[in-house]
Amino acid sequence: MILTQCAVCATELGLTLGKKCGRCSTRYCGAACQVQHWKEGGHDQLCKPIKRAGGAEQYNANKKYAEAVAVAAEACADDTKGQRCYICTQALHWKTKEGLVRGCACRGTAGFAHVSCLAEQAKILVAEAEENNLGLKVKQARFNRWRTCSLCEQDHHGVVSCALGWACWKTYLGRPETADVRGMAMTNLGNGLLEARQHEDALIVREADLATKLRIGAPEGSILVAQANRAGTYAALGRGDEAISIYREAYAGCKTILGNCDQRTLMAANNLVHELQRQMKHTEAVSILRGPLSDARRAFGDDHEFTLMLGSLLADSLVGAGTNPTVDAVREAIAIREDIFRRSRRLLGVSHPHTQKRQRALDSARSALANHESAGQLRARKKEH
Repeated sequence: MILTQCAVCATELGLTLGKKCGRCSTRYCGAACQVQHWKEGGHDQLCKPIKRAGGAEQYNANKKYAEAVAVAAEACADDTKGQRCYICTQALHWKTKEGLVRGCACRGTAGFAHVSCLAEQAKILVAEAEENNLGLKVKQARFNRWRTCSLCEQDHHGVVSCALGWACWKTYLGRPETADVRGMAMTNLGNGLLEARQHEDALIVREADLATKLRIGAPEGSILVAQANRAGTYAALGRGDEAISIYREAYAGCKTILGNCDQRTLMAANNLVHELQRQMKHTEAVSILRGPLSDARRAFGDDHEFTLMLGSLLADSLVGAGTNPTVDAVREAIAIREDIFRRSRRLLGVSHPHTQKRQRALDSARSALANHESAGQLRARKKEH
């Protein structure tokens, strides 16, 4: 997480309050906590190592990165046994001694890598774009390598995404607050923490990101996205009413500023509808979804993850609309889910979490239709008698 609290008493300092150690920038709410930390908290021993690492924020990011890599490697241990990194060709990294991970959509013997190798690959791509002044659009496209696999072109997920989030943040946190890559790195970290279900830490990052963008006068579109990201964390923490209110504003703002087919607008629609579903407001969700789904198909095609994601949400809302959805609604949901499952299986493989979730959703819809038909037959027999 971003360091926004006093190192001693955990008082919330945001990004600007309190004071810092003059040597290593460790943050405190005031002089009393700083003195206590030096005399009783071990800071007299840690201060120089923290400074050598680049300061408190860098020291913390390095530590969190190492922890996240260890968790990811352990989680992937069974899958990676006997494999080698497709980047450095080694099983155990020669320098860090870390194990392999695979958290994308690669299958068979493809896609195994060390987090540090994936990070170095992304770092080189972004550095080349910066050195050659290739422009923000190209830089953003290359920056996506921090979250996507270069082989299958699909996003990393789970604890692997979290480890890459920390790798990205520790790489760029020293840049000026106005630097594009610093803001994108903070977004990546927040996404990774959410993927690993570390919601409280993700909220700290989201709030810091939004506060930074407001302070530096970032473009309105970027601020809207940061607001929506914060709302997503609210939703994950069970603060649904707050999330819906922010999502509505963000979606309306994105449509006005960015246009209906922009990825950020489609993600804002996805976020709003997802929370509406959580609160059982399925009829409103259906009324919102058809437009963004059509826009996603037109802009990105039927195989794009945005299209599959929005289609899945529409099917969920059709089945969930009311306590007793119509047979026509259930049949439409099944047709949508069958198409999405076929595409997901082809693109991501049968073992990918998205594919497995979509298989379960398809089975559930088919079961709902069978129950409808059984109930209809029972009512028909009763009428005959």
